[in-house]
Amino acid sequence: DTSWLGWRWCFYVGVPFAILALVVLQKTLHLPVVKRDVKVDWAGATMIAAAVSLLLIWVTFAGDKYDWLSWQTAVMVGGSIVLGLLFMLIESKAAEPIIPLRLFRNRTITLASLASLFVGVAMFTGTVFFSQYFQLARGKTPTMSGVLTIPMIGGLFVSSTVSGQFITRTGRWKSWLVSGGVLVTAGLGLLGTIRYDTDYWKMAIFMALLGLGIGMMMQNLVLCTQNQVDPSDLGSASSTVTFFRSLGGAVGVSALGAVLAHRITDYVKDGLAGLDPKYQAAMGGSSTGTIPDVAKLPAPLRTVIESAYGHGIADIFLIAGCMAAIAFLITLFIKEVPLRTRGGLAQSAEGEPAPVDPVAAPAVAEAQEQAPLAAADQFAAP
Repeated sequence: DTSWLGWRWCFYVGVPFAILALVVLQKTLHLPVVKRDVKVDWAGATMIAAAVSLLLIWVTFAGDKYDWLSWQTAVMVGGSIVLGLLFMLIESKAAEPIIPLRLFRNRTITLASLASLFVGVAMFTGTVFFSQYFQLARGKTPTMSGVLTIPMIGGLFVSSTVSGQFITRTGRWKSWLVSGGVLVTAGLGLLGTIRYDTDYWKMAIFMALLGLGIGMMMQNLVLCTQNQVDPSDLGSASSTVTFFRSLGGAVGVSALGAVLAHRITDYVKDGLAGLDPKYQAAMGGSSTGTIPDVAKLPAPLRTVIESAYGHGIADIFLIAGCMAAIAFLITLFIKEVPLRTRGGLAQSAEGEPAPVDPVAAPAVAEAQEQAPLAAADQFAAP
């Protein structure tokens, strides 16, 4: 409980656990040390950081400091696109690029990265907007708001653990990935029907569905990518998918936050229209973007604010559900290649290449024509 300590302690309390994790990894994870000259892609890192930062600044202030359709929007979006193109140019020529563009010649990596972009929106939407819902639509404390999201966290933990066990035993992962897309879409769609007075047991079911789906999708998108690359590209491929997931979450939450502010303003105005005029003055700045202290409001105003936030956040979940549906559709086109049975280090030592999607790399598939049928099966789609 960090309510009495301040919001910064939400981060400080995690420091001891992070230190413990570092110590455990240092003691238990023994990797071979390979000394070689490396070149840090400073130019690429600068360009991608600038492009993403400019995009985030735009979606954060658009609709508040300036209109969505304004010269500021044109400058920021245009600048972000130019910086992104410069990043791609730099990466195409860098000796050791942050994101090797050749990875996107593989269809699985391209689709997994694109799906992760939309999964990031769904995942971070639940994390960020649930706390606002429980505090502002239901009057809960910050600590209790966290406790009430346990069904989602529990679902994520269970599904990621169970799916991981089955995938390890069978080598098949696509059914879990597709099922996760269905559950995330269904969970967010159902959450789009909630209001400030929705029974919590219903919300718990909806949150559990969302958590189950995220647990099945989040890590398996990374897994299917890792399964497609050589051990030398494992880090780049994994970080690429994770980057797109984080990018989707950051941009999505900022954009949806702007949408939420607009929806709240409309719902508050509609709610006040049916009340005595004296309550409109009592609202002060609550309908102009300032988050009100709901507990101190008169009962009629409190109902208006809670209803506005409940309805507005439900709208956000519906939009996020549409993003999840797009991610689900993308996963349908990812071809399944059975999971490798040996780790990257063992394969690297033996000189064994990674399994390859035949659509993404026909040359490799052709080179395998003379291999025994049993070996060739691992390159075929189910």
